[in-house]
Amino acid sequence: MVEKIKHFLEISLFSYKDFELSIGDIAALLILFALTKVLVFLLKTVIQRYVDKSTEKGRGFAVFQLARYFIYTIAIVLGLDFLGINISIFIASSAALFVGIGLGLQSIFNDIVSGLFLLFERSVEVGHVLEVDGLVGRVTDIRIRTSTIQTRDNIMMVVPNSHLITNSVINWSKDNKATRFSLKVGVAYGSDTRQVESLLIEAAKKHPEVLQQPLPFVKFIDFGDSALIFEIVFWSENGWQVEITKSDVRFEIDRLFRKNNITIPFPQRDLHIKSSPDKTD
Repeated sequence: MVEKIKHFLEISLFSYKDFELSIGDIAALLILFALTKVLVFLLKTVIQRYVDKSTEKGRGFAVFQLARYFIYTIAIVLGLDFLGINISIFIASSAALFVGIGLGLQSIFNDIVSGLFLLFERSVEVGHVLEVDGLVGRVTDIRIRTSTIQTRDNIMMVVPNSHLITNSVINWSKDNKATRFSLKVGVAYGSDTRQVESLLIEAAKKHPEVLQQPLPFVKFIDFGDSALIFEIVFWSENGWQVEITKSDVRFEIDRLFRKNNITIPFPQRDLHIKSSPDKTD
């Protein structure tokens, strides 16, 4: 029985010069492939189970991806060596091809390296609110080559990781979550400025997204052409919804101003008409 199996495995399927591929070689490659898949699956299970839950999930994904690539590379090298293929000769004969591929994939490699920096330095994490190229969005996923950012319009942007490394990016969520925001409003000349200050602070403090510490405060900015210009400054931890917060505060400011007879003036311009004297003969 053993001899029959041995004879069956030695049956040649393909041969070329010194290279010969038998049924046993195919079986060995299939076993190697199966063991590799099992090892990768076990590695993924271990990482998912033991990675600290407080750690960014993307970091665990990065570790898994790197380990998976390493395992597959080792499996390929072992498979080629088992078939009797000289790896060094193969690499040497393909050197020019590899150089061309490397130049073509330079930007991709740059994105991958940038992704590793992001994942391990944790300068950007899933859930952070970023401002990229003037657009504000929340990071929903960080992978090896690209990151996904969801804008306030629910548009999913796929951003190359190198863009987040080499360009100026505002991270509204890094370190201190409390971020300072402000609104400007103009009132008519003759208004009680201290009353305006009190009403603006009241409008901001009423909103649940506005922090009570630090307290909101008001700055008297300027004597404008048509109005006295004030700025209400407040802090919020919800940078993602800050435009809605600002809108709500504006509604409340308008309500309080109407209630207390504070006027927000229209822009005014003085028009002077200069007439020329009549010409007489």
